[in-house]
Amino acid sequence: MQHIEKLLISLKKNREFDKSEIYIFSDGGKNDEDWKSVNQVRNFIKSNYNFSNIQLLERTENYGLAKSIIEGITKIFDKYESVIALEDDLIVSSDFIEYMNKALCFYQSDERVWSISGYSPTLKIPRNYDKELYLIPRASSWGWGTWRDRWKKCQWNSQTYTIWNDKRVQESFNVGGNDMFKMLELQKLGKINSWAIRWDYSRFINSMLTVYPLKTKVINEGFDGSGTHTSGSSDKYLGILNNEVIKMKKLETNELIVKEFKKFRDLDWIGKIGYFSKKNGWYDNIKKFKKFVRK
Repeated sequence: MQHIEKLLISLKKNREFDKSEIYIFSDGGKNDEDWKSVNQVRNFIKSNYNFSNIQLLERTENYGLAKSIIEGITKIFDKYESVIALEDDLIVSSDFIEYMNKALCFYQSDERVWSISGYSPTLKIPRNYDKELYLIPRASSWGWGTWRDRWKKCQWNSQTYTIWNDKRVQESFNVGGNDMFKMLELQKLGKINSWAIRWDYSRFINSMLTVYPLKTKVINEGFDGSGTHTSGSSDKYLGILNNEVIKMKKLETNELIVKEFKKFRDLDWIGKIGYFSKKNGWYDNIKKFKKFVRK
């Protein structure tokens, strides 16, 4: 519950919080123990955030992250032209909503832009780079936004993708990090169930890019062992929230920044072990063993 509490506290510091329509999708539990936590979170939201601009949508069964995100975002697009999405283990800057709204408005007509990211890794930026934002051939799932027309372009069935037998296409897909094709492969094999890698593959086949801030507007606290889809050390992803207003400008791809981004996202030896353990079915046993050791 501490994650959703921290997220809502950080969101409430945003000037545009009260003017925003906020939908909280609460997934159902997998078992009785899960349901205790789910109901605790729901009761906390109802007791502390019973605001007219907040709707709590309660699932009666467990959808899992991928289905919950896909169906939830699709539902929002029945009513709105753009959406801002956050998972519960994130903390945002005090101007996050303003930044996202401005970027969604400014870049909506830019046919190169697939989505807007609130998160940014700490990168080496060329000294002569004079923008506060940059373009990357990779989407982000840590505090992001997009538009209805982009969402409709997404192909969710990974079994139909044309990437599997073409090494050159795989290398091109990996420009945003050499983990990308590996994640897509794990998705096809049924070893993971990720909406994000399928969303990013659709970005790729549409030859589009994601806008990132030079300084992050989002930090992820999901590496504390409580998250289902985050593991390992968070040191690499640590950053300081930037609360300064960002000026929107027309952007061009900077190859040096793209190379730095790829270097940041490329798998190290621990990440490669994680990939092979998932591919060969060892990963869940390793996670169970680590939990047993912690006890």
